[in-house]
Amino acid sequence: QVHENYIVAQTRDSLIIVDQHAAHERLVYEALKNALHSRPVPSQMLLLPEIIDLPEEDAERLALHSETLARFGLGIERFGPGAVAVRETPSMLGETNVGQLVRDLADEIADNDTVDTLKERLDKIAATMACHGSVRSGRLLKAEEMNALLRQMEATPGSGTCNHGRPTYIELKLADIERLFGRR
Repeated sequence: QVHENYIVAQTRDSLIIVDQHAAHERLVYEALKNALHSRPVPSQMLLLPEIIDLPEEDAERLALHSETLARFGLGIERFGPGAVAVRETPSMLGETNVGQLVRDLADEIADNDTVDTLKERLDKIAATMACHGSVRSGRLLKAEEMNALLRQMEATPGSGTCNHGRPTYIELKLADIERLFGRR
């Protein structure tokens, strides 16, 4: 791991540099999408509900979409004027900043409320949740975690780009590296 953000690996004929956050974000996104198609996303009940203060229109929007959010494992309901109570979060996100997640979802719904199909809306919500549930840049990973991430990438279609379209890894061919050092 380099700078607690990039995983360096080698293949038979190349060097691979992986952005751990972007790669894990894509994997979580794909897992959320797959879980949605087969069943509701498993959730974790919070010991105490988290009350999030929001502008009234955001709280109302979230309440209107509570059934959709419940499919993602996010249990949310109105809690008086300008507030929502979060009772459950998606299990696969682990520990996450619930307040920021809810605010980002409110923004996502506001930006895309009228034009998107349900599938597109669900995909955008999954992308927002995946970002919050992925390994952060600056987190030191154990060798087993890095290996597991690389194996998951190999098994996941589309893992070469993150949800925002950026590459999750770059590959430097051995021949190109040798050329850079004047060996070829």
